[in-house]
Amino acid sequence: MLSNIGFPGLILILIIALVIFGPSKLPEIGKAVGSSLREFKKATNDLMNEDKEEKKDPSSK
Repeated sequence: MLSNIGFPGLILILIIALVIFGPSKLPEIGKAVGSSLREFKKATNDLMNEDKEEKKDPSSK
């Protein structure tokens, strides 16, 4: 879904966010979104690593 947005779509989203939240809130929102994405990626990687370890050594249970 996000791969189909393109550069003009991202600019439009940023303009809408600027109008809705104002310039003072955008850095806070960006930081929150970045940390949320970082946590999500970390959790996803942890789950993938657990799955790989279970497939590698199923007798460890």
